[in-house]
Amino acid sequence: MPELFSDDFLWGASTAAHQVEGNNLNSDWWLIEQGPYGLQRSGDGLDSYHRFAEDMRLLADAGLNAYRFSIEWARIEPSPGAFSRAELAHYRRMIDTAKALGLTPVVTLHHFTHPIWFEEQGAWLGDGAVDAFVRYVEFAAQILHDVDWVCTINEPNMVAVMHGMRVRAARGEQIDPTVLASPDESIGRVLIAAHRAAVPILHNATGAKVGMTISSQAQEAAPGAEQKLAEVRYLWEDMYLEGCRGDDFVGIQAYSTQTVDQDGLVPHTPSPDNTQVGLPYRPDALGIAVRHAHRFLDGIPILVTENGIATSDDERRIAYTREALRHLGEASDEGVNVLGYLHWSAVDNFEWGHWEPTFGLIAVDRETFVRTPKSSLAWLGAVARTRTLT
Repeated sequence: MPELFSDDFLWGASTAAHQVEGNNLNSDWWLIEQGPYGLQRSGDGLDSYHRFAEDMRLLADAGLNAYRFSIEWARIEPSPGAFSRAELAHYRRMIDTAKALGLTPVVTLHHFTHPIWFEEQGAWLGDGAVDAFVRYVEFAAQILHDVDWVCTINEPNMVAVMHGMRVRAARGEQIDPTVLASPDESIGRVLIAAHRAAVPILHNATGAKVGMTISSQAQEAAPGAEQKLAEVRYLWEDMYLEGCRGDDFVGIQAYSTQTVDQDGLVPHTPSPDNTQVGLPYRPDALGIAVRHAHRFLDGIPILVTENGIATSDDERRIAYTREALRHLGEASDEGVNVLGYLHWSAVDNFEWGHWEPTFGLIAVDRETFVRTPKSSLAWLGAVARTRTLT
């Protein structure tokens, strides 16, 4: 394979605030973890709130040139309209640290979590939800003046799944947490409206490229199910891609594939080859995902903001990532405008109620917080430096 991508291609890794920082006490997810759902607790996390510079340095030293992280709304605005300038300064220090280390910061403003007060007001279905998000974005934009990449909302389609399940549970419906429901369309519409309201604010306050990240299921039709695929994919993905039309880029996040038959989504078949989160081993999902976004949005620039595998076998992580990048490179050769590849994740983190799945390029001892880079980090850094997979 010839050299991968261009000289200014972003090679990096991603995290999310709640999954690594620790003690995010004002977050809705912190509240959920204390509830009767049998979830593990994030607790101290990886103490990345204090150790972010070490995490970034390990990525930079390996040869990567970008780091995606999120600002925590619950820290910035712990009560309605009461903003913390100290917390804003903390995230500005993260931006400055990344730049000093030669890492391009890719900043996400909403990564699944929001303040408890927002949840109590009805979350995304509450009165004034979009206005509340806009107020937060306006405040956060003060530190983004020299940031080149901003993601407004991470995976709104998955937010619509999770919050839709919570709405149904609040109505007294029986919810099976092991079965992934479809995104709640009404919640999805509000999230898209929030994104569309945030884009001009960020363009006015910064010189950043602004986009939203979409969770791609890389859905495929079973024989004869093409029409059903179109219906299912609209609710899962295309509605949200449509909300990105006209943006500077779209963030694509893909891990595995999902088959659709005449009845809808086909559950994944249990297999010893599946990943730690039960997904089939399908590194080709990334190529499927970016090609679909490219076709649907008429060639919009694509930034891969997440791709990775939950496994305890680091050689399997390298094999998966090598194959995913091969498919991404082929898509790029076909004309898909790929701007960067950000691996999920930089560190083994809190996987939304569970600590067992390990996605990271860096292992972390949760008692001592000692960081241990894995071979996959050195491998990805070498790919970034040489732009080859050999």
